[in-house]
Amino acid sequence: MGATKKYFRNQFQIEKLGLEHDEASDFYLSCWQKNRASLPLVCVRFAVFLGCLGIILASLVVTGVNSKIMITHGYWLIYMTHWGVIMITVTSLLAFAVSARAYFTGPIDSTFGLPWYIKLYWVSYTVTLPIAFFITIFYYSLLTALAEEYALDPVLDVFIHGMNSVAMFALLMSAQHPSHLLHFVYPFMFGVFYLIFSAIYYSAGGLSPFGEKWIYPMIDWSKPGPTMIMVVISAIAIIIMHVLVVLLSLLRDFVSKKYVRNVTSMSLVR
Repeated sequence: MGATKKYFRNQFQIEKLGLEHDEASDFYLSCWQKNRASLPLVCVRFAVFLGCLGIILASLVVTGVNSKIMITHGYWLIYMTHWGVIMITVTSLLAFAVSARAYFTGPIDSTFGLPWYIKLYWVSYTVTLPIAFFITIFYYSLLTALAEEYALDPVLDVFIHGMNSVAMFALLMSAQHPSHLLHFVYPFMFGVFYLIFSAIYYSAGGLSPFGEKWIYPMIDWSKPGPTMIMVVISAIAIIIMHVLVVLLSLLRDFVSKKYVRNVTSMSLVR
């Protein structure tokens, strides 16, 4: 109980809103290795990046083949799912870049704070993981009934709504850096930004590629009452997803410290 109180007291400090951390190595070492070699995570993150790149390319190609209007008229960008696909690709690329930087140039110094590129990766990671999990749950709990009518390709649907979370789960469980509770503001603001976009899109007379006045039927701004209820539910769900990421990070670190890592005897290997 004392450890729990200490954890929450530490987490709910204003500085935890920031992007500072004592050990830069936590961002390019895996929690499952017994040495300080940066190569293992380089390989894992490169594989995750290739998977995410494949998902976004498949989405663009399949969408272009089955519905050219989706690409030529910019409809691809109106969906939060595709925003999420962009984010998982960017985040996995940044993760790989941080690890590759450490592998090719040696340990990263954080004496005067984390370098900007690690902070950029960290905030992207913090936004993307809860959003990816939210998209998966939102789709499979609310939108699967419409999939047969509106989906362009059932296999692609699995990749952009399911495999996106699998890729981010791999990134989460192979990492070592922390996730802070107060960082919920980053994915929350991402969600707010998308909702503002959808409201502006509706107000400007935008339609879906199927001629509907809504992007998602549950967020129909011509029906503000039910839409606001869904907005509140979605906001709570995003926060819950962030808390889930934090809990998974704590579980990952607990298991790795107990059964894998011995920090005091970890050897330095490039």
